[in-house]
Amino acid sequence: MASTGSDSNAPLRWTTPVPRAIETIGLRFVWAVVAVNLAGTAFGFWFYRHQFAETPTVMLPFVPDSPGATLLIALALALWALGRPSEYVAVLAFFGNLILGLWTPFVLVVFSDASVAQSGLAMHTFMIVSHLGMVLQALVLHRIAAFRLRAIAVATAWYTLNLTVDYFYPVVGAGESGLLPATPHHTLLPVTRESVVAGTTTAFQIAALGAVLTTVLAVFLATSIRIGKLRERPGR
Repeated sequence: MASTGSDSNAPLRWTTPVPRAIETIGLRFVWAVVAVNLAGTAFGFWFYRHQFAETPTVMLPFVPDSPGATLLIALALALWALGRPSEYVAVLAFFGNLILGLWTPFVLVVFSDASVAQSGLAMHTFMIVSHLGMVLQALVLHRIAAFRLRAIAVATAWYTLNLTVDYFYPVVGAGESGLLPATPHHTLLPVTRESVVAGTTTAFQIAALGAVLTTVLAVFLATSIRIGKLRERPGR
């Protein structure tokens, strides 16, 4: 393991905050982690069932954000365990789990009263804790991927597109029942999107801000991890 502290070749330790012992345990029991993520994926698709029904078919890939992220990390870890690691899948999984793992608790905390009223305290708490777990596992992926710039570019392009259709340009209409207005395809919020949170700021704007900030953070951390890996190389 590379040295830390003042060594000029040291990795950027703040990009890998999970203790190495915990990382190693997670990778040692990789198939259990894969199974948990597949179970979470199945639950997530069930959770989105009503939104699926109101979404045009062409836009369905943009709806299940969190279950899509857990499916990606299950695939990334399974490929690694089978000796066939995929740089692109791993970095996509990093982006998805970091972005959704932070965005969802952010929204649930900001709109906690409405969330608890709709889902109950137990489900509200479970959603926050399980999504923070997504962040934890995302921060272990540096152990199985090099975070090359081309993979970061692909992940950035996909999640920028997802961000765009979720909050800025709807591409196609989003149903007529009233559940989803003909506007961007973001995950449904615990409150109506037009609800005023503070001043003239709406719930939709708060959710969009959280999505933008977490996407920027994912790009920054992924690039920083790559820089750290380059610094670990002999002679650097």
